Amino acid sequence: MKKIPATDFDLALTLASGQAFHWVADRSAGGNGYLGVIGEQPVRLEQKGDLLVFATPGREAPIRNYFALDHPMAEIYASFPDDPILQEACRGCRGMRILRQPKWECLATFITSSMKQVTHISQMSHAIRGKFGSPVSFGEDLLYAYPSPERLAAATEEELRDCKLGYRAKNLLGTARMIAEGIVDLEAIANMDDDAARAELCRLPGVGEKVANCALLFAYERLRSFPIDVWIERVLRERYFSRKRKVTVKRLKDFCADHFGPYGGYAQQYLFHHARTS
Repeated sequence: MKKIPATDFDLALTLASGQAFHWVADRSAGGNGYLGVIGEQPVRLEQKGDLLVFATPGREAPIRNYFALDHPMAEIYASFPDDPILQEACRGCRGMRILRQPKWECLATFITSSMKQVTHISQMSHAIRGKFGSPVSFGEDLLYAYPSPERLAAATEEELRDCKLGYRAKNLLGTARMIAEGIVDLEAIANMDDDAARAELCRLPGVGEKVANCALLFAYERLRSFPIDVWIERVLRERYFSRKRKVTVKRLKDFCADHFGPYGGYAQQYLFHHARTS
């Protein structure tokens, strides 16, 4: 087992916050650790105070990168507005990091997340990995990498529906085929500004503004991105606009862009997780 300094970081909170959906409790650590795959690299993790303890047959750098251990948390917290609602969420979620996920895996997972709870999204993610992903042995554990766009593009809609995707199967298949054929280039999107990147992502089946913003935040590290789902819209309307009857979605978007600042994505994730768990 190796160690990485990880101050102002909460591993359990980060992995339970609805960003990634395939990490599982590590039986060898008595349920206190986690087992998962970063790209195609298997990783066993456990937090001990300000240290992230890990085992992997691969390199350390992808772990540091995935968990964004270089994010300037003091600067991020200092950038937040003096807002009692957000500050309450920060107290409950301190140490949560915005992950840097593989672009295709993140996008595909959020396409399957539509109208589903975290538990169901996790079940679909594991089913897709087990049916189509490459097996990765790690000690006595057999893990699976998320399948490539090319692998899913070769599947049938019926095969994807067997993974309990329902109508999402058609969207995931259509998106995989567009990416596999080069119609949309996920790497090229990284060089676009936020508006252009969002518009390009929205060309894909099953990708609306919310899913595009999730991909921008969790895969492209656009930390100003502020995905608005049912939970966040409820928080905004009930906590920030409780005295106003008619508030348009555009008004909510404009408010978030102005109020939460350059690290609005962090504010969104804290508000989201706090609302979902409290």
